[in-house]
Amino acid sequence: MGTAQTSPEQCTIPVTGMTCAACSARIQRTLERREGVSAANVNLMTGAATVTYDPAATTPEDLVAAIRATGYGAELPRPGESAESLVALQDTARGAEIAELKGKLAVSLAAGGLAAIVSAPLMVATEHARDPLSAFMAPLTAVVRRLAPWAYDLSPIHLRFILLGLTLPVVGWAGRQFYTRAWTAFRHHSADMNTLIAVGTGAAFLYSLVATVAGHWLLARGVEPHVYYESVLWIIALVLLGNLLEARAKGRTSGAIRRLIGLRPATARVVRDGSELEVPLAALRAGDEAVVRPGETIPADGEVLDGASWVDESMLTGEPLPVRKEPGDRVVGATLNRNGAFRYRIDRLGADSMLSRIIGLVQQAQGARAPIQRLADRISAVFVPVVLSIAIATFVLWFDLGPEPAFLNALVAAVTVLIIACPCAMGLAVPTAVMVSTGRSAELGILIRGGEALERSERLDTVVLDKTGTVTEGRPAVRQVVPLALPAGELLRLAASVDRLSGHPLGEALVREAERQGLRMGEVSRLDVRTGRGVIGTVSDRRVAVGNRALLEELGADPGLLSAEADRLAAEGQTPLFVAVDGAAAGLITVADPIKPASAEAVARLHRLGIETVLLTGDNRATAEAVARAVGIDRVVADVLPEGKLDMIRRLQAESRSVAMVGDGLNDAPALAQADVGIAMGTGTDVAMEAGAVTLMRGDPRGVPDAIDLARRTMGVIRQNLFWAFVYNVIGIPVAAGLLYPTLGLRLTPTMAAAAMAVSSVTVVSNSLRLRRLGGTASSNERTAHV
Repeated sequence: MGTAQTSPEQCTIPVTGMTCAACSARIQRTLERREGVSAANVNLMTGAATVTYDPAATTPEDLVAAIRATGYGAELPRPGESAESLVALQDTARGAEIAELKGKLAVSLAAGGLAAIVSAPLMVATEHARDPLSAFMAPLTAVVRRLAPWAYDLSPIHLRFILLGLTLPVVGWAGRQFYTRAWTAFRHHSADMNTLIAVGTGAAFLYSLVATVAGHWLLARGVEPHVYYESVLWIIALVLLGNLLEARAKGRTSGAIRRLIGLRPATARVVRDGSELEVPLAALRAGDEAVVRPGETIPADGEVLDGASWVDESMLTGEPLPVRKEPGDRVVGATLNRNGAFRYRIDRLGADSMLSRIIGLVQQAQGARAPIQRLADRISAVFVPVVLSIAIATFVLWFDLGPEPAFLNALVAAVTVLIIACPCAMGLAVPTAVMVSTGRSAELGILIRGGEALERSERLDTVVLDKTGTVTEGRPAVRQVVPLALPAGELLRLAASVDRLSGHPLGEALVREAERQGLRMGEVSRLDVRTGRGVIGTVSDRRVAVGNRALLEELGADPGLLSAEADRLAAEGQTPLFVAVDGAAAGLITVADPIKPASAEAVARLHRLGIETVLLTGDNRATAEAVARAVGIDRVVADVLPEGKLDMIRRLQAESRSVAMVGDGLNDAPALAQADVGIAMGTGTDVAMEAGAVTLMRGDPRGVPDAIDLARRTMGVIRQNLFWAFVYNVIGIPVAAGLLYPTLGLRLTPTMAAAAMAVSSVTVVSNSLRLRRLGGTASSNERTAHV
């Protein structure tokens, strides 16, 4: 007997203490080696590990323990905790982190400033300049001599001890995390950004400490007791400044989620025991009846019971036009009620609400790893050991071949290499762009499931569009009434009366049109539904038949001149319904699924992006070709079953095409899953939305070129980020090692290296934040049209 197979499960575990790509890579390798783990992704920007595992082989608690064993913090979210509350906790934690960094930075900057003043007379007292930074200190020396002449009365020994007193609080408190994290990494046989900072500043501090407490011993052996306290202070201060700017930038990358959460009202007005009560959102219960007045925000998801209004659902769909809501319609929490009042029953709260689901999808997307990041990950995995080796080689070369004092110059060069090589920019290059892009797309009503979906969307060259509900409205409507023996209004009234009880979508179109025209439908008796042909019934003592040509022929009613007109209209994509009254042809009513007004523009934009379009439908070829001609689609594949749609996607992929499938129905789900990128219309089924890598919440086909254009721009920013991160290290490390010194006499100081390292990280994050300004063409066009 075979063992029972369990379905894989996924969990997201918040991780604390990560500071660079090497940190996230180490945790990811640890998780991937765990038994039962099939996939793991650790994201530096979101501070979370997303793990797919076999529940029969491991548990989330085991995964948390594995993360903690690597030296990082991890905690499972509370059961049933909503995405909103998790984001709120993350914001609280980030706020505390920023406040702590501000305090440490302030202390470090103050100490560094005082150290610069104290160092000025010490530089004059020493015989040799320690590094090129001394040239920049000359103006400061003159100022200090003027403002604090007493400092020049102190001996070098006293000055060194004052500098030691300024440095100890910074090394022991403000920069303590660099040393503790480096030690933790060392105990786990690893190295990361903290290792480089700790080794660099630690070497400079320890040498300075020896020069302070044993200066005479060094002098007796011919070594000038120089100290590097101010370099240690400024390096720690600049690294902290970079960390602070990164922490703030991380907060801005998740701004889209916070804006969504901020749309919720603080309280809700509910009806309990016959009275209206205002209660906080946390006190809401499923089944509560809530009252929403004009201008108020809807507190939670539910179904309208009575009343009517127009609701602004732009936070959900990106569509600026309000939507009519009547009894039986669903409303979504955090959307804005416009000009009516209604009462509705709340049925979804917390993690089950639409807002929580959207936030969860955005978080999942922001945490997903783009394939292009693998290059950065592979480099980061070996980067720190390589840099340590380069620093050792730099020290040896400067010590053997460099000018006197050889030891001090070698130490400075090695420390500079360690500081400038911190791989922060490399680790931030991809996740920052993915986070900003997916957050911005969510604001535009486009949910993109992570970096892989973005990267695949960029490579698309073929877009396959389902017809019904994607290119067309998905709701048939009456197009023409062609009377033969009765007035048009009477013909429609009789046909709608009979079809009112049929439940067929085409019959529903007749009923809606009759109601729109204010026609009073009659009572129906002796109803006879002929499957595949139509329906027959008696209305006001008249026998009425509505259906296809086969039904009329079966009844012996000659369609006569209606046949030619029916064929002509069918060629235009309309479905003809023949109507017979008392055994004789009485007229023709055509029904069609209206083409969405935006479909032609969406197809035109896809063509401008160099993408071929294909219309794929189960409808007949004549109708499909009429729709394709109207919107400009290149190719038509009609009369296909769901399996046929799947096969068509596979055939296109076999032609080495990169294919997107756009659909909204249950029958589209297999094709959506098979396509390189499945794009689901948010107005469709939940199954289609789950199968798609991209979801268009507003149901507007213009979201398809919007998503592809956004993906291409995002990938462009990612490549820019990686280019600058790599170029920074390729250029910076050799210069820090002294490559330009023999020819130009140029060297970097450790302080300069720390500043350059911080600037590189901030540059990468700032470049990614440009994506926040991207706009959706569909949304902007509609806003312009309806001002």
